[in-house]
Amino acid sequence: MSHDASAGGTALLVLADGTTFEGEAIGASPPAGVSGGEVVFTTAMAGYQEIITDPSYAGQVVAFTYPHIGNYGVNAADMESARPGCRGVVLRDLTRRRSSWRSSEDLGDFLVRTGTPGIAGIDTRRLTRHIREAGAMPCAFGTADPEVLRAAAAAEPGTSGIDLVAGVTTPEPYTAGDGPLRVVAYDFGIKATILRHLGVFATVEVVPASTPAADVLARQPDGVFLSNGPGDPATLGYAIEAVREVLESGVPTFGICLGHQLLGAALGGTTYKLAFGHHGGNHPVRRLRDGTVEITSQNHNFAVVDVPGTEVTHVNLNDGVVEGIRCTDRPAFGVQHHPEAGPGPHDASYLFGEFADLMLGSE
Repeated sequence: MSHDASAGGTALLVLADGTTFEGEAIGASPPAGVSGGEVVFTTAMAGYQEIITDPSYAGQVVAFTYPHIGNYGVNAADMESARPGCRGVVLRDLTRRRSSWRSSEDLGDFLVRTGTPGIAGIDTRRLTRHIREAGAMPCAFGTADPEVLRAAAAAEPGTSGIDLVAGVTTPEPYTAGDGPLRVVAYDFGIKATILRHLGVFATVEVVPASTPAADVLARQPDGVFLSNGPGDPATLGYAIEAVREVLESGVPTFGICLGHQLLGAALGGTTYKLAFGHHGGNHPVRRLRDGTVEITSQNHNFAVVDVPGTEVTHVNLNDGVVEGIRCTDRPAFGVQHHPEAGPGPHDASYLFGEFADLMLGSE
């Protein structure tokens, strides 16, 4: 992608069903004036930089429901990965003047520099209502002719049945944190904030998604962490098999988001795609052991159900989706939401402490 313009004139967003929105090109200029992916909406009111750089958005175009994006600029500390994970962004209004002592760059300039295309001036309320009714779907956007964009939207494959993890996982192992416990973390698209939380109590060796369970267990970890990540868990047979072997070993295991889905699949549960997913920092989840309602950060299109040998620990109050499971016969649990937030509330951050307790044998 060329990095030559933060605003490229009139542009269109075309959904796979033909629905069309008019706007203005922002960010990087894509080849032939066309970008695409599966469009989803996020209800987060802040944290746009963390969202854009979250690898779990691989293959997707993120539409922000909050109307003003870019108010406080961007900075190096809020990166969740080295580069943006999404295919592009859809905004109502890109703020032209940032205002924050932490900022080092305008969002528009950041999009250009990182090769991320976008479209602004979109009626995101209308777009969100349409996705809620019709479901998340492929799209194309840019400055190309309408016919070209319609054809591109129709040709986009979406995220079902595609291994998106292979494109975001680390190519080589690396270490993060300096805590006393030893954790091996599978990188299916891990966020920097997760590593900061784990690093408080563990020295974390992050390994590629395709690492065999035998290699992980040979490191003699106190625990194994299964990270968040993009796409369809059913395509990750190699990961499901590795998780199954880790569970059979009895090593304490904790999964978040995609890691939670892989945990469920390894135990014989069913994974399925939600109509438009959960994306945002304000989703209510009930903790079943005591009825506490936690406001959570979420980013997923798939979910798990009917997992043998587990009890459901958390439930989404918006639609009843399983938000947490715990094994009844081995030291393993997972949650669908993001207890590390980044962005979002910190109501669920205690779950990292529960993982530490599990490794210490105090649960």
